[in-house]
Amino acid sequence: QVQLVESGGGLVQAGASLRLSCAASGRTFSVYAMGWFRQAPGKEREFVAGINWSGGNTDYADSVQGRFTISRDNAKNTVYLQMNSLKPEDTAVYYCAAAYTIRVLARTRSDVDYWGQGTQVTVSS
Repeated sequence: QVQLVESGGGLVQAGASLRLSCAASGRTFSVYAMGWFRQAPGKEREFVAGINWSGGNTDYADSVQGRFTISRDNAKNTVYLQMNSLKPEDTAVYYCAAAYTIRVLARTRSDVDYWGQGTQVTVSS
């Protein structure tokens, strides 16, 4: 089992930045690909960003490419999502995700093995 706990969400104005953190416990963190999904009200949960076990490969949704950066610190069992130039359409609950694979976290929810409880990000215009 892997437990994931997100933090860092909040209410910000458009153009601001936030950094989300996801602390993992349980099985060896470094063997898991990690990533972030988000879910806005009335919408399906969607892929945001993914990173492989070493941090050497990343993937981003087109909507956040160039604004968001995913990283991980295996010594701290933590994955981060730096979000810059936030827009109102980024408003959602952000979920940390883990998958037992050597590849970058896939964009499909069915490939995720573990989920965090989510953290709310609200961007006002």
